[in-house]
Amino acid sequence: MADDIKILVVDDEKIIVRSVQMILKAEGYDIEGASSGKDAILKIEQKNYDLVLTDLMMPEMDGISLIRWLKENRPEVGVVILTGYPSQETIKEALELGIIDYIPKPFTPAVLLDVTLRAIDWLNKKAAIEEKPRKDEFPPSMIEEIDRVIKKYKHKPGSSIPVLQRCQQIVGYLPPEVQKRVAKGLNLSPAQVHSIVSFYSFFTMTPRGDHNIRVCLGTACYVKRIEESLNKIKDELKIDVGGVTEDKKFSIEAVRCLGACGLAPVIVVDEETYGAMTPKKVTEILKNYA
Repeated sequence: MADDIKILVVDDEKIIVRSVQMILKAEGYDIEGASSGKDAILKIEQKNYDLVLTDLMMPEMDGISLIRWLKENRPEVGVVILTGYPSQETIKEALELGIIDYIPKPFTPAVLLDVTLRAIDWLNKKAAIEEKPRKDEFPPSMIEEIDRVIKKYKHKPGSSIPVLQRCQQIVGYLPPEVQKRVAKGLNLSPAQVHSIVSFYSFFTMTPRGDHNIRVCLGTACYVKRIEESLNKIKDELKIDVGGVTEDKKFSIEAVRCLGACGLAPVIVVDEETYGAMTPKKVTEILKNYA
């Protein structure tokens, strides 16, 4: 339940804190605010939080320093970055520290809610991964191929992503059992592997349908009412975001940007991009894949 999740948003811009609180409180989340990294630590030492949404650029104590403190003192807490400056170097450093995801500023309510839901899902799956390992549910030949890939890349720098990509090709997705096997083979913690899988959009922890539908919830698409088309897709297929139809033909993903803002609102089915999307067009497009 949303009200069981305790969230702390940390930002020196009061309007950002108020916006996040307003959007997430409306969904039933227990959320509080902090105006700096130091203020956040004082609150965290007095109360247990499940998730921290933090800015990077703050006076006195920046977001990276706060994340380091959390990983040393509250490693069970999930972290999502709020930033207007998502440089490759900063995101790489934050990812290595174990963040779940990031939300670029300015953000839409749809993106904030989507990332928050995925972060909570990350926390639940992380807990499942750290439980007692289950018996492998895959054919021996599939396990052998995974082990062969791990052995091939084991001693190569930066091997985690290519290994996970190949494993996803073998299995079709990256369930906890596969993530744990990769973590053990590469001498990484399950949490490190899970952070990588959940961060990059080309990885999936659930099976995808024969035709995967990605719906952009970025600002350009949001203001042009992409949610109406998303709701139409969900109604037509009778599944929610992250779901797969019973016949395994379709699955739906929500993404923050598809790099086609000039065509907004946009969806992508497999590798085909469809712009100027409307609920009426949804019906016509789905018929092409029936």
